[in-house]
Amino acid sequence: MHASQGRSAGLGLALASAFAFGGSGVAAKPLIEAGLDPLHVVWLRVTGAALIMLPVAWRHRDLLRRRPALLAGFGLLAVAGVQACYFAALSRIPVGVALLIEYLAPALVLGWVRFVQRRPVTRAAALGVVLAVGGLACVVEVWSGLGFDVLGLLLALGAACCQVGYFVLSDQGGGEDDSADPLGVIAYGLLFGALVLTVVASPWGMEWAVLTGTADVGGTAAPAWLLLGWIILIATVVAYIAGVISVRRLSPQVAGVVACLEAVIATVLAWVLLGEHLSAPQVLGGAVVLVGAFIAQSSTPRPPSGPVAGPAEGRDRAEAERSARPTAV
Repeated sequence: MHASQGRSAGLGLALASAFAFGGSGVAAKPLIEAGLDPLHVVWLRVTGAALIMLPVAWRHRDLLRRRPALLAGFGLLAVAGVQACYFAALSRIPVGVALLIEYLAPALVLGWVRFVQRRPVTRAAALGVVLAVGGLACVVEVWSGLGFDVLGLLLALGAACCQVGYFVLSDQGGGEDDSADPLGVIAYGLLFGALVLTVVASPWGMEWAVLTGTADVGGTAAPAWLLLGWIILIATVVAYIAGVISVRRLSPQVAGVVACLEAVIATVLAWVLLGEHLSAPQVLGGAVVLVGAFIAQSSTPRPPSGPVAGPAEGRDRAEAERSARPTAV
């Protein structure tokens, strides 16, 4: 009975995490269109979340001594790199397209395993890669000469590459005898990310007045500060914490499947709230991308020292340092 209740609670938390992560783009894009630079939106998101997580960081301050490389890698890649590239892509291409491109991470992880680590991959994993790439071709409409801004597509691909870098770092840095608490990794990752973004984004030049005004959300004027609050509290702090706890209550495979809903949720929200409609081939291609991502992550070969992460697991389980999970977001 207790086990069943735990799984139900874990499933609810996983769904909440996917919804929260998926809602970051539809809240960030109106702020960018209102006049904030994408890097400034990322800085506000990461710095605000880092301040909220300061008590957690203090509680796990021993991580600075035990796992400095992991914390720096999480901050640079999984926080600063992924978010900066993703939000910059949002300023040029639709939310759903940017997040679906980010889901190429599983294919790129398997490429690292096969060609850099020189380990064999299963046929199912290869099939997942083919499906993901083929679905992506439909999403970006290659037959029309790439119907979206090329730089925006490259920025979204950069977000996927940053996720891969963290997957690899987490896999090589894991260790059962010296494991790191996932909440501590998140807290310090946000702090490291905030430091990096402060140097890169130069927030002292931000258009602060934008936050006192309104932003257009599908024709409705919404307070800019409310959108920012959603991004910081819900789409970052709550999303990460709920995701980590859900992985502990569910199996990583089940949590990974639910995490794939993030791209679906982001696309639907952008469609309803921002009017970013996708064509039928793009919707079909997006479904194929997610199917390919799931097959690839569930078929990733496991080395003797521990698992190489699959994409859908990465954002949650990677913080636990056993493997890694993304998105997006």
